[in-house]
Amino acid sequence: MQTPANRTTIREWLPLIALTFSAFIFNTSEFIPIGLLSDIAADFSISEAKAGMLISIYAWFVALLSLPLMLLASKMEYRKLLLWTVFLFAACQILSALAPGYYVLMASRIGVACTHAIFWSIASPLAVRIAPKGKITTALGMIVTGTSIAMIAGLPLGRIIGLYLSWRITFVCISVAAFLVFLLLTIIFPKVPNANPFPLAELPSLLENRTLLGIYLFTALTTTAHYTGYSYIEPFLGQVAGLGENWITFVLVTFGISGIFGSFLFSRYFGKFPRLFIPVTSAGLAVFMLLLRVSAYHLYTVILLCFLWGIAITEFSLVFQAEIIRFAPRATTIAMSIFSGIFNLGIGTGTLAGGGVCTWLSIPYIGYAGGAIAIIAFIYCIAKLLPLLKAEP
Repeated sequence: MQTPANRTTIREWLPLIALTFSAFIFNTSEFIPIGLLSDIAADFSISEAKAGMLISIYAWFVALLSLPLMLLASKMEYRKLLLWTVFLFAACQILSALAPGYYVLMASRIGVACTHAIFWSIASPLAVRIAPKGKITTALGMIVTGTSIAMIAGLPLGRIIGLYLSWRITFVCISVAAFLVFLLLTIIFPKVPNANPFPLAELPSLLENRTLLGIYLFTALTTTAHYTGYSYIEPFLGQVAGLGENWITFVLVTFGISGIFGSFLFSRYFGKFPRLFIPVTSAGLAVFMLLLRVSAYHLYTVILLCFLWGIAITEFSLVFQAEIIRFAPRATTIAMSIFSGIFNLGIGTGTLAGGGVCTWLSIPYIGYAGGAIAIIAFIYCIAKLLPLLKAEP
């Protein structure tokens, strides 16, 4: 029989679990075009590179709007802000499902991007605020776990629905899931007062923080490198590795499983070896992307490489969310909104670069292009960023 203390502990975790579900649906929606890129392109009679612009434009709008939207909403109570964000997200998914043409679908994705910009600006700070005492690292890990489960279950399941029914039905399913999460949040999520709204007048001081600027530049380089390859992983696996539809889905699942494993490594070892994670992650991304084409010659090697690649990008995301919270404790939501914007700038730029490689060279070269950018990121990390991170905030 449970004791009152145990029941209290469970209740304390419930809001964080609901926030993890929210992260799951937001990331499923963000990455679902990657798994359905070929089908969307075929439906609208466009090239895969043009279909990939759905990912780029989405990401660029998140990059442009993350900071302005958070400044507008900086005084709103967080529970109300979260509920409105999830509700509008669900509504935009319906518009995506009903889109009669490519540009209407693009418009609906821009609407989703607006909600994404707000959600990922508040998700990690909210996780820290509502986490049980002494469980902040675990709380951050849970948010990334929601992202990983989106890769394990959301993206592959959405892809399967799209293959056997229609990519439009995939967006309907995301909308239904979002409305269910909205109801769950309405019932169990507590009010979280915005005790320290960030005034616009203090923004210049935040942007003068050399460590944060270093993190942002490194983020832009790393995400550009990653998404130069990852945005086109589905056609790469089919056309270069020669995998069938089921194996492609399996590899996408592998990316998600690697995220959970990466989250576990972060929770267990980051506190002990904080400075080791950053250069190893950066070097790993460069190596794995440069080996992408070579790994495609055998099924097992490409699966292993994608697993390791997924661990590396998960560690990158977790480490720098933790560093932003450490170096911007009073303005975390605004600093995180800038991070989210820069992250998505890298997604858009990387997807555009990968599309250029596919169009002007050939899809087998996406790993080499991404790896070259990752090498630049690694050099910057060693030469400039690590000395800044060693300093106390």
